[in-house]
Amino acid sequence: MTVQSVAPYKGNTVEVCIDGSPVYLHKDIVFDFGLKAGYEITDEKYNEIICAALKKKAMERGLYLLDYRDHSYRELFEKLSKNYPDDVCFYVADRLTELGMINDRRYAQNLAAKFIKVKKYGPFRAVREMCLKGIEKSLAQEMVCVYSDQTRDILYDLVCAKYSRYLTDDSGIKKVKNALCRQGYGYDDINAVIDMCLDE
Repeated sequence: MTVQSVAPYKGNTVEVCIDGSPVYLHKDIVFDFGLKAGYEITDEKYNEIICAALKKKAMERGLYLLDYRDHSYRELFEKLSKNYPDDVCFYVADRLTELGMINDRRYAQNLAAKFIKVKKYGPFRAVREMCLKGIEKSLAQEMVCVYSDQTRDILYDLVCAKYSRYLTDDSGIKKVKNALCRQGYGYDDINAVIDMCLDE
């Protein structure tokens, strides 16, 4: 295979014509492999170039996603796998983990705080939502457990702010209990807090 021409294309992209077919590569890839007109490459070297180009693009995509918000290892891998081979996705996810840009423990801490303190989710729903974002269940449970002694206080505030006006009859109380159950609270906590509100 022969490189016939190398020419700037758009931005950091370079058009490399190989045996009459254009390939669009990042300028860093062109530099790293020393590509220039007349350069002979084997099939093995061509595959190596394409793989390097894919890793470069996948890394840029991964950095873009992380710039938007934190991701778990699994979550980022799944998003990248929609457009890139698994070996490339593993490479990017592993590399970003090594650089500290993916940190499941840190991400889990932040998610637990968000779901428990801000969204007022109960522990069961908080764990479920964290798992949906790629956090291992055991790690999610560990981070949610930090707030276990605050569960009833948070639940009490939630009931007072959002549900107290419905606690006027058995039908309303049942609806409130069902709503709080969907929010991820356990029946013991729900019953204790509602009894407290009714006593008041």
